[in-house]
Amino acid sequence: MTGPEQGLRARLVDAGVELVDREGLGALSLREIARRAGVSHGAPRRHFPTHLDLLSAVARRGFADLAARADEVPDTGSPRARVARLARVYLDFALTRPGMYELMFRHDLLESGRMGLRETSLPLFGVLVDLVGAVRPDTDGRTTAAALWANLHGLAQLWRWGSLPLATGADDVSGLLGALLDAHLGPEAPA
Repeated sequence: MTGPEQGLRARLVDAGVELVDREGLGALSLREIARRAGVSHGAPRRHFPTHLDLLSAVARRGFADLAARADEVPDTGSPRARVARLARVYLDFALTRPGMYELMFRHDLLESGRMGLRETSLPLFGVLVDLVGAVRPDTDGRTTAAALWANLHGLAQLWRWGSLPLATGADDVSGLLGALLDAHLGPEAPA
């Protein structure tokens, strides 16, 4: 791909990222992305043969951002403390970038094998599996990590929708996160 062509591809993805972050998943049409990138509505097809390809490229950026945030988590402390820090990063991402978060995990819209999504998303889950396995060697780490992840996802969604603040009266997600971690990993050992 030549420089200008690669630049157009990046502009289209940039426009999609900005659109999903500002207006949510429902706003992600090829026509609107093209308009925001300043090109004709047919231009995206030269780089992204299908709408799915463009959505996958946008989601890949979200996974890359989440992975970069996770990479900033200090690789120190107990495995449980590291899981707690990763869980907080995940929740913060979900709550600050809800449109992108929704797109990233809508596998009914995205095929994970497209645009390298699996290569971007699965390593982060692998880190969680390893850490959970270290905390709970008595369980299947993959299954326990998947259950923890599912609960984190539910916590993020229900918090964002206002259901959990209403039901619990909490004004911060931290207490619920602590209870979730205790449920899956056991109580934190005293220091």
